[in-house]
Amino acid sequence: MNIEPHPVVTLPGVGRTIGVVGDIYRFLATGEQTAGKYAMWEAVVPPGGGPPPHRHSREEEAFYILEGEIAFRVGNEQFVASAGTFANMPIGSVHSFRNESGKLARMIITVAPAGLEEMFFEVGQPVEPGATSAPVPTPADFEKLLAAAPRYGVEIQVPKH
Repeated sequence: MNIEPHPVVTLPGVGRTIGVVGDIYRFLATGEQTAGKYAMWEAVVPPGGGPPPHRHSREEEAFYILEGEIAFRVGNEQFVASAGTFANMPIGSVHSFRNESGKLARMIITVAPAGLEEMFFEVGQPVEPGATSAPVPTPADFEKLLAAAPRYGVEIQVPKH
């Protein structure tokens, strides 16, 4: 049986939107819509937002900065990406991103293949599309993420205090 591919169209202000430990993700395409090839979402990262260093064992992760600045760390390298910058993190690379500016940042994140979005659906909290702030993350939110990550092939490097 030959199945016709269907276009994925997500209009402005539409799409499943969740808060994930302080950041907001609005999903533009999920693995369910792309036959598992990729997933893509818009990330709104407030000042101070972003994940700790982590490594993906299953997917590449790509970033395109739409607005503001995001500081990236990849291994021992560091760089600040402003609007119009693209960065790709290969499978297995230890990386992190953080909004070190005083202004909101927005970017598009793509993972290939898809699947990582399911972790965010599991640990995130629904918010209204168009929201610019997520619920303040609690220690329980971080614990939930740390518990879920290994099931999705993600190793999070928890900062030592």
